[in-house]
Amino acid sequence: MSNPPIPEHGFDALLPAEMAVKAEHVGEKKAQLDASTTFVLAVLAGAFIGLGANFATVAAAGTSEVWPYGATRVLVGVAFSLGLILVVVGGAELFTGNALIVMAWASGRVRTAALLRNWAIVYVGNFAGAVATAGMVYLSGQHRFGSFAVGRTALAIATAKVDLDFQEALFLGVLCNLLVCLAVWLAYSGRTTADRILAIVPPISAFVAAGFEHSVANMYFVPLGLFLKHSALEELTAASPSLAELTWSTFVFRNLLPVTIGNIIGGAVFVGGVYYFVYLRRRPPGATPAS
Repeated sequence: MSNPPIPEHGFDALLPAEMAVKAEHVGEKKAQLDASTTFVLAVLAGAFIGLGANFATVAAAGTSEVWPYGATRVLVGVAFSLGLILVVVGGAELFTGNALIVMAWASGRVRTAALLRNWAIVYVGNFAGAVATAGMVYLSGQHRFGSFAVGRTALAIATAKVDLDFQEALFLGVLCNLLVCLAVWLAYSGRTTADRILAIVPPISAFVAAGFEHSVANMYFVPLGLFLKHSALEELTAASPSLAELTWSTFVFRNLLPVTIGNIIGGAVFVGGVYYFVYLRRRPPGATPAS
């Protein structure tokens, strides 16, 4: 079974077989980027996800006192969608989305070393961008807004994340990146910016509303909580009695490590691997993807 070429003109959305060819081609190009370009684009992606996470935090502040839990979570999810919209439309390198490079790797178009190099550089860059954004948000004093409602919400999010056990964080990470990579996959079908935005919002809103765990988002959420904890502001810490577990060590080993592993499994295996198996594995030898 040969893959159909991607039509160069037209307004109709790409079909799944065409999306697979596009995903493979995009993955190959990502793996070929030089290290400095990859790193800068990864820093941008970390900052973009941090901005989406900040928007979600503000949206959540105070709503639990007025809205039902489910409605609040949906609102927060829609707000968080800003992050991936900025990544996909604005152009940046996001670790979770780059799990789809496995489609080009499985086709033999990307070497294992190039795949791992991309993931490593992007992961470090995402961390730098997300933590830097958390630092700027802290220095801005935004946590004082709404009579400290924003700061209390940020601390509550951070403490909840480090309270997860390893198994919970792992499987929440699997489910999260399954939806994130499906959002990226659906965006490959789009011909216009509006198409891509409309494809991104529902899956991203769903993972946030469901409480799934995103490693890059947590690179913003938990460091911001740590900064707020060490501010020792009574208006924040008095309302958060469980801050003892909120440390850099618990963040890395209880949350970031299992969530990252889960994100790789969810994106690379359950999305990239499955769509490679369905649409790309039978390509005739020597066939090339459409550009």
